[in-house]
Amino acid sequence: MDADVIVIGAGLAGLRAARVLTAAGRSVVVVEASDHLGGRVHTDEVDGYLLDRGFQLVNPAYAELRDAVQVAELQVRQFQRGVAVRDDEGLTLLADPVRHPLLAVRAAGGRYLRPGQLNGALAWLRASDTRADDRTLAASFDRAGFTGPLRAVADQFLAGVLADRTGGTSAAFVRSLVGWFLRATPGLPADGMRALPRLLAHGLEIRLESRVDEVKRTPDGVRVALADGTEPPARAVVVAVDPATLGMLTSLPPVPMRGLVTWWFGTPVAPSQLPLLFVDAEARGPLVNTAVVSNVAAGYAPPGQHLVQCSAVLDGETPSEAEVRAHAGAIYDSPTDDWRLLSVHEVPHSLPVMSPGLQRPPSDLGGGVFVAGDHAEGASIQGALLSGRRTAEAVLASLR
Repeated sequence: MDADVIVIGAGLAGLRAARVLTAAGRSVVVVEASDHLGGRVHTDEVDGYLLDRGFQLVNPAYAELRDAVQVAELQVRQFQRGVAVRDDEGLTLLADPVRHPLLAVRAAGGRYLRPGQLNGALAWLRASDTRADDRTLAASFDRAGFTGPLRAVADQFLAGVLADRTGGTSAAFVRSLVGWFLRATPGLPADGMRALPRLLAHGLEIRLESRVDEVKRTPDGVRVALADGTEPPARAVVVAVDPATLGMLTSLPPVPMRGLVTWWFGTPVAPSQLPLLFVDAEARGPLVNTAVVSNVAAGYAPPGQHLVQCSAVLDGETPSEAEVRAHAGAIYDSPTDDWRLLSVHEVPHSLPVMSPGLQRPPSDLGGGVFVAGDHAEGASIQGALLSGRRTAEAVLASLR
């Protein structure tokens, strides 16, 4: 293995860093401990269904995504711009009035669109907390006067996005995410989320099932101690591993993480025809969201079948399948007896914790060792790709 730079980890941040370095004329090798690309962004195939490792979406508006790949090649199938809300009074469809005027008109005058609530939501959107006075999401909602049933919907929706039911995530970070949501509606690549790391990996030298045990600084550069006993040298190393295990290869402490668990069900009859995310405003069960994924991206299910995802925050004991089925049935107002469980993805390290006032950690640890990952720039695809690019630029500056 002969390279200017060795990138440890074939997740989004590592692949992005490798692409930037390669484009700048540096020789790069990516080593990955697992047997697949993408890290936490991966897709399993089960009986003709595409099951992403946990419910994930890609936003085609992300600036770093548009710089990194040809977004059109992902063939993103987008959700409708809105959310289906179940409560004790029935189902309400909250939709963008520009994109879906008929749905918006039907919801007008309902309990979720009263002036006081809308004014509170707009006040929150318009706020511009700096990093110095950043606060928790819950505290920022309170400060803006955002209350009532619409606040309950926002809490449930964002709990699924952030893997956080406490409202303890940085308000500044959430506001940046919502800004991206307003630019474009997230969706699913036609061939699953695996399509993104595959695009990023094109043309790169990648060695899978190559676990790294140690990163050693030497007078001549850096050596990477692999599990097979070899220690290839490099002028620089980018550590882009799972944030929870970052401390194993660097001097940095492990990054606290939040978890999600997703149940995937196949069914011959879809419980809804709507290409929308469903939430329970009353939070009467474990699920933070559910969706008929095949209504959005038909290729996720074999012909004549449908795919339903049901997701919960993993912040204690994992809910039982019976609890999930019961809650999903209540949300869709539909029986779930004929649903076939395809897989359950428990991902305790889904997203790094984004606390208020979180400072960006250094990417250059000295001695030719650099770090990249979504914990540095934000718990999102945008954050992972941005970190990979910025770290690669720091490496190039140091090599020059």
